[in-house]
Amino acid sequence: MQLGGDHGREEVIISYICHDVEKISSRGLWFGDDPLAYSVPLLLLQLSLVSIFTRSIYFLLKPFGQPSIVSQILGGVILGPSIMGRNSSFAAKVFPPKGRALFETLSLFGFMLSVFLIGVKMDPNMLLRSGKRAIAIGFSAFSVPYALASFVAFMLEQFSSLDPDLSKALPYVVALQTLTAFPTLACFLEELKILNSELGRLASSSSIVCDVCHWFILAVKFLIELASKRSIKMSFGFLFSVGLLLVIVLFGVRPAVLWAIRHTPEGEPIKEIYVFVVLVILLVMGFTGEAIGLNAFVPSFLLGLVIPDGPPLGAALVEKLDCFVSVLLMPIFFTMCGLRMDVFAIQQFKTVATIQLIVFVAFTGKIIGSALPPLFCRMPVLDAISLGLIMNSKGVVELFVLIAWKMEHVLNEECFAIMIISVVIVTGIVSPLVKILYDPSKRFLAYRRRTILHHTQREELRMLACVHRQDNVPAIIDLFAASNPTTESPINLVVLHLVKLVGRASSLLVPHQPREKPSSSQYPSHSERIFNAFNNFQQHYSEHMTVHCFKGISPHATMHNDVCSLALEKRSTFIIIPFHKFWVSGSVVETSHSLRHLNKNVLDKAPCSVGVLVDRGNRRKFLSSLRINTSLYRVATLFFGGADDREALAYAGRMSKHSNILTTLFCFSSSTDIVEGSARSKALDTDVLSKFRLSAFRDDRVSFEEVAVTNGEGVLDVLRSLDGAYDLVMVGRRHGESWLMTQIGKWDELGELGTIGEILASSEIKISASILVVQQQTKVWGLRDPEESMHLKTEYATQDL
Repeated sequence: MQLGGDHGREEVIISYICHDVEKISSRGLWFGDDPLAYSVPLLLLQLSLVSIFTRSIYFLLKPFGQPSIVSQILGGVILGPSIMGRNSSFAAKVFPPKGRALFETLSLFGFMLSVFLIGVKMDPNMLLRSGKRAIAIGFSAFSVPYALASFVAFMLEQFSSLDPDLSKALPYVVALQTLTAFPTLACFLEELKILNSELGRLASSSSIVCDVCHWFILAVKFLIELASKRSIKMSFGFLFSVGLLLVIVLFGVRPAVLWAIRHTPEGEPIKEIYVFVVLVILLVMGFTGEAIGLNAFVPSFLLGLVIPDGPPLGAALVEKLDCFVSVLLMPIFFTMCGLRMDVFAIQQFKTVATIQLIVFVAFTGKIIGSALPPLFCRMPVLDAISLGLIMNSKGVVELFVLIAWKMEHVLNEECFAIMIISVVIVTGIVSPLVKILYDPSKRFLAYRRRTILHHTQREELRMLACVHRQDNVPAIIDLFAASNPTTESPINLVVLHLVKLVGRASSLLVPHQPREKPSSSQYPSHSERIFNAFNNFQQHYSEHMTVHCFKGISPHATMHNDVCSLALEKRSTFIIIPFHKFWVSGSVVETSHSLRHLNKNVLDKAPCSVGVLVDRGNRRKFLSSLRINTSLYRVATLFFGGADDREALAYAGRMSKHSNILTTLFCFSSSTDIVEGSARSKALDTDVLSKFRLSAFRDDRVSFEEVAVTNGEGVLDVLRSLDGAYDLVMVGRRHGESWLMTQIGKWDELGELGTIGEILASSEIKISASILVVQQQTKVWGLRDPEESMHLKTEYATQDL
């Protein structure tokens, strides 16, 4: 037997490992022949080998788009009887039969906790919220592959002489291939970072429907088998025990959990005693399930299901257990699957061909069944195929089912090995194909220009404001108050509260539904306090502004999908996102790298213009100053040139029409080009500057200052002079390369605000005003360079008229 084509190297590795094990054994670190006596050093050695091999394989396969489950199973295969375990010395010393008890116990305990956490993360209401399309997809994704695979299995049994073990296994092979387990699919979507994409949400809802169909069929078969093979008394006792367990969970544990949640104030962590009690109940439920004849994992899942997902209790359980389970225990489980498999048990090509034929038919049938309903709903073909591939994902649930069937002698060693290989192959094929076929950012391309610059005067301005916490609200409200909502040009504002996904398996993007009769004992939630602030703001502009509130719960890595998809759906022209740094007490800066990543993704993929709002802690309430109609709001716009500066200037032009706003434009010039750009871009710069200069002559509240600079230090001097003189400073994000920008770039920090924006937001330039860094829409369907488009030239000509 060879490993990597080098038999001698493999023997050396195994001999070194066995030598170390013998040294540990000689020191008396494990004890005699007692199978319950197990050494901690041996367990640590096993875990070390598992970690080394699985991580090495993961990094080797990562460039090919392979998920972690593939590397973990392959790591077990290498350590198991298929490769290294074929060496009798290695198998006897590293994975002895009586020394695997603790290793296997840890793996099954890890699966039990994993199933419990999956139940905690699940929202049973998703089945009720599933639309007609998800129900149709889920039912079709189960029935089509089940019918096709069952027909093929029937024909093989009728017209081909199969071994008794293979004939016995075929119905189970069909059942496994038609399964689309929601826990597996949720983990798959999260690893691909498409959990909160349109396709991800549709797949999640459809998989739950498919699960219900699958487990309903299995339950009916189980009850028929129970009635035929066991006495009536035993069957009645089993059903009564299961029913009693369900009653205890639903009417005993569930109300107690809800009571604990109600007595936990919002925003505060739940008491540790509640978490401890839940874990004790989990162990009791597992033991009870085994005692009445159920698998311990069924009551564990039911217990997790009755615990509400998300904070406080669900999030606390996930936070405390998820890392321990996913990083330590579940790799042991996957490795154990590989250790139990022996590829040399596969002896007959006919068995391989038969099982793989059914796997292929079910795989194809699931793609067809999953893709047909969306195609009738006019979903793009590639997206429909991607959905079918996602519904074919395999993982932890399927592996556990295979192990259970092997232990029950439903599958022999040969069929078990073939099925494990099929899981690895299907998962290995599906993951890279989905990455190639489905890109959620392609859905965010708009078919027309959505910018403030191209917004017509007498048209509703649609804007989207993203909020992470209450501290973001005052600066955003000030900005919208300055945006001059009027009867001729009202503002349609969408407020999106972005919440990190914690303690949930599926993301959520829903409109806010206010409580009809809030009780005096119920304090408003964090989202309600944010939305109430914007609703109160709307009351001051009831005829000029409408506010729509949404809540998005998703992982930070894919949160931009919620922002971009909602902006596309609501046809927003401008997105406001808070800067990732927060000023506390005027000087201390709190940084969130995940929010920085979110901002970069929104800037890169947004279907419209974007503004990053930097709140420097200036708590001046612009709205209240408008009531007394005496205070003025001072806005400065910095213009160097380029599309982003033109967009910022267009926004400043809208603000300048407000009677309480003083607008100043600082136009930087030099003997050479301030920024590089095409001839078309420079012509557009000249055009918008001329229009703004003309408005400055007509309106005393608008001023124009041309600033001649010779080096980067001159620009910095102007930026420093803004402190204390203005309430809002606006500038474009991107500027073309030039000698001036190269000099200024020495002070620039790497970030999402661009050269000038990063300097304004840095601690070196102490400006108390809020800063808005603007980026004009970067992508339009079918246009590589919008500035050079003949269609846009026509737009500008129309605007001039």
